[in-house]
Amino acid sequence: MQTMQTPLPKLSFKEQMHQAREDAILQSTCQLLGEKAFDTMTMDDVANAVGIAKASLYKHFSSKEELCSAAMVQILGRVQAFLGGLSEDMPAQDKLRALVRWSLERLLAKEMPLLPSRNSSLRAQLMDNKAYIDGLIAVSDQIGQWITEAQAQGVINPELPPLVVLYTLYARACDPVVSFLKEGGLYSDADIVELVLRTCFEGLAAR
Repeated sequence: MQTMQTPLPKLSFKEQMHQAREDAILQSTCQLLGEKAFDTMTMDDVANAVGIAKASLYKHFSSKEELCSAAMVQILGRVQAFLGGLSEDMPAQDKLRALVRWSLERLLAKEMPLLPSRNSSLRAQLMDNKAYIDGLIAVSDQIGQWITEAQAQGVINPELPPLVVLYTLYARACDPVVSFLKEGGLYSDADIVELVLRTCFEGLAAR
């Protein structure tokens, strides 16, 4: 017997505008986190980027920590969506390379947030954010599965602890080598991605 689903209540125009403004706030925050990082970004920066008064910004988020925490949850959602969109038929190492490529491209486009310092108030807020922790665990578990598969296939060194490989891949999303090469002006963005991918997965030893 087919059950009838109760339709979700339709948002009022005011609620729709509130949600649209909140989406714009989070989008601008994600961009600013990639350009300035948490410690130097201000609520004034966000308000100016969105084109609203700072008082309106505080109607959505009570602090910079709360705002950036929500933005980080949204970014994790994008990572999960990307991972979920990869073909199940792809070899494990190809999935890992695709993830690192995507991360490097986001980093070059300044769409990947720079990590907060260890003593940052944002880091403390994130550790208390269940949605962030749940998303981080889900992403880490998926990547970890691909790492162990690639090690079993012998394409990633099985002597390396999977956690070390995981953190190495995570580090590419905030790799300073990318900005150094970008500022040098000798390589295109595509070249930078390929070079960092090669050093990440093939190392520095001559073959």
